Amino acid sequence: MTQHTFDAARIAELDRAVRVAARTLARAGLAHAYGHCSARLDADHFLVCAARPMGLLGVGEAGTVVPVEGPLPDGVLGEVRLHQQIYRRRADIGAVARTMPARTMSLSTLRRTPRALHGPGAYFAPGVPLWDDPQLIRSDAQAAAVIDTMGECAAVVMRGNGAVVAADTLEAMVALTWYLEDAARVELDVLAVQASAPAAVLGPDECRARATRSGRIIERMWEYLSAGDPELAPGAGACASAVSLR
Repeated sequence: MTQHTFDAARIAELDRAVRVAARTLARAGLAHAYGHCSARLDADHFLVCAARPMGLLGVGEAGTVVPVEGPLPDGVLGEVRLHQQIYRRRADIGAVARTMPARTMSLSTLRRTPRALHGPGAYFAPGVPLWDDPQLIRSDAQAAAVIDTMGECAAVVMRGNGAVVAADTLEAMVALTWYLEDAARVELDVLAVQASAPAAVLGPDECRARATRSGRIIERMWEYLSAGDPELAPGAGACASAVSLR
């Protein structure tokens, strides 16, 4: 791992938390050979998982500390520029994932993103922006343009090229990535029959009321998705709860 003047124990714990989140995304079918996730260390740095398929990350396999400004360190994947852009612009963000959710990707080829048709979809109101370009993001200019499109939304979908999701914590980022894919599932189901019955799209007030975090909404989804991970102790709570992401 790239060396920085951070507390070694804090780095190790956040690195473990990022690995747990990465494997969780892969087990949920939200990433395959391609994808990466990260968590913020401070205003100027974040930690990204190793440049390997997230589901294959081994216990203790170190990630890399990346500066929010400047060139990517050696060995870091080019699309991690997307993470840089988000952390640079949005102080409220503590975790980012670049994933390949299948239904979200299929829907994007219609130049569509999920509407708020059920509870999970409400978290992306008033809608998920679409980056209408299927090319890989390998330059700072491309990354900046994608995140310009994302704005203050929790996600941006890239046509035929997956999605980026950002949240305040790793747990919320994982849950929101699952919500995005579930919203795409419902959208595709509805599109298959919409000619005979128009969809009931949640309105702004309904979305605000439904997109709650009360009742351990995020924590329960995290527990469900992360159960069984080799670096998550039985009965443990959220993976990064012991680590300040700020």
